[in-house]
Amino acid sequence: MRTDLATDAGTLSTMARICRALDGMPLAIELAAARLRTMSLDQLADRLDDRFRLLTGGSRTALPRHRTLRAVIDWSWELLTEAEQTVLRRLSVFSGGASLEAAERVCAGDAVEASEVLELLTALTEKSLVTTKGDRAPRYRMLGTIKEYAGRRLAEADESEPARHAHLAYFTELSETADPHLRRAEQLAWLATLEAEHDNISAAMRGALTAGAAQEAMRLAAAAGFYWWLGGHKAEGNELIMAAATTPGEVTDDVRATVFAFVTSFLTAGRGDQFQAEEWIREAYQIGQRIQSRHPAVVLVAALERLLQDPDAVLSAWEPLLTDEDPWVRALARLQLGRTRIALGQGGRDADTFLEAALTEFRAIGERWGMSFALTELADRIAVRGEFVGACEHYEHAIAVVTEVGAIEDVVRMRSRQAQLYWLSGDGESSAAAMAEAQRHAERVAWPFALADLTLAKAQLARWSGDAEQTHRQLDIAADMPGTDADRAHFRLVAHDMLGYLAEDLEEAREHRIAAVEAASEYGYAPLIAQVIVGVADLALRGEQHEQAARLLAASAGVVGLSDRSQPDVSRIEQAALRRLGEARFTEATREGARASWRDLVAVTLAS
Repeated sequence: MRTDLATDAGTLSTMARICRALDGMPLAIELAAARLRTMSLDQLADRLDDRFRLLTGGSRTALPRHRTLRAVIDWSWELLTEAEQTVLRRLSVFSGGASLEAAERVCAGDAVEASEVLELLTALTEKSLVTTKGDRAPRYRMLGTIKEYAGRRLAEADESEPARHAHLAYFTELSETADPHLRRAEQLAWLATLEAEHDNISAAMRGALTAGAAQEAMRLAAAAGFYWWLGGHKAEGNELIMAAATTPGEVTDDVRATVFAFVTSFLTAGRGDQFQAEEWIREAYQIGQRIQSRHPAVVLVAALERLLQDPDAVLSAWEPLLTDEDPWVRALARLQLGRTRIALGQGGRDADTFLEAALTEFRAIGERWGMSFALTELADRIAVRGEFVGACEHYEHAIAVVTEVGAIEDVVRMRSRQAQLYWLSGDGESSAAAMAEAQRHAERVAWPFALADLTLAKAQLARWSGDAEQTHRQLDIAADMPGTDADRAHFRLVAHDMLGYLAEDLEEAREHRIAAVEAASEYGYAPLIAQVIVGVADLALRGEQHEQAARLLAASAGVVGLSDRSQPDVSRIEQAALRRLGEARFTEATREGARASWRDLVAVTLAS
């Protein structure tokens, strides 16, 4: 017996980890303690993956069945009927437990009828080899030690592959049944069903990938893709869908087209564009033309393919989808038409009309993710007009509905933007609370775009608050994040725009403005181009070019159709120029800026 073990927090934590790994089984813990005569505590904890080989050599005075962990469970195993043994070993293929329906599908076969599975599970539960959780729809689980033992028995019976196939087939069919319901009012019930089986779906997918089963892996990816996107599993979904899409082998056209369409959705997520996923879009579109019944993801790819063919046909690319037979596709097309008008700088009332119509249609079919998407777009629209309280309320509604479906990655972005809007409204307390909430959700996600959004929002808030040190710190953090690496043009734009305000030296500020303008031109998104022009106006103001600053503000407003009141720098520069020029000269400079080319104004300012 070891009497020299420390009692510090680290040692106690390792002890607790060992006990959890051994499911609190007294004999297993006793056998583990015996190993401490020749091993350190950390060595023991690290080797428990092979617990049956490790935990041998108990007391020589004990009964034979108590001298090894394997012997203990062997003894219980031999007391089972053949049917009970069959169900127990097949149950080992489940991860996170099994519903009765799933167990009846996967554990039945040969000498066991599906109608007998419940009775056999009940018997195994009474013998403490299976546990149940839940009252309304119990889930059947095994302790980790029993699961590992049963898995070995499954392999010995040469049933591992048949059981894996049965498990994969069941969860593929479940995901396929659920998928269309995820875009309708009943989405919450179906998301709850899939979330309960999340570990099983992931295990089935990884098993198919390991086996190199292209058709099976891609079929499950096609069925579960929207669940991963909607249910707060974007990072995992991206990993698994990409792995499936690149698995070689024969795959039916309908399945391959759907998976390739989901690849484009994940690749163009956040601020990505269709050109990042050009090859996948073309493949999905071409395959999709050969099939009649197409998943909505494949239908949406057609718009992206039209954009690749003719980048100038931005609006007409989405218009054919307004008459699609699927109301979800129609609503999303309307939303994209509104967003596209904003991106092109055509953000007048027409853009609002499309966004409002999309929100109405998403509400009509009860699709919460679409509702939240439309609400955030509308929130940003009214924020541009300076209605910050109303924008915060829109974000609150969006967060409420998207939280229902579990898309916590979206909550990170929404809360961080809401924090900025609260700050602009003068409510510092609510701003801090919203940012704290964003951070809390960020600790639960691995989606790089959400984490990058949060960090850049923190940087912008710090700059607005006059905290240059914190701004630099957050930009340094963001520079190393995968989300900014995947969207480098956007990060360059935002970072150089902020650094241009912070630079004390005028020439250094000019260099940042040049870099920001180059990134904005590459990015081609009107609201961000307008934002960068405001930064150049700040440079003009600092260089005592007050008339040019006024011209640039007018040019910025012209790019998006109105002055962006969600940028506090606009009001600051405007007031400073007005004070220096007087109303008449300021008004004349504004008229000149509205008539001039923003590119010419920016070029003159950066060259002077």
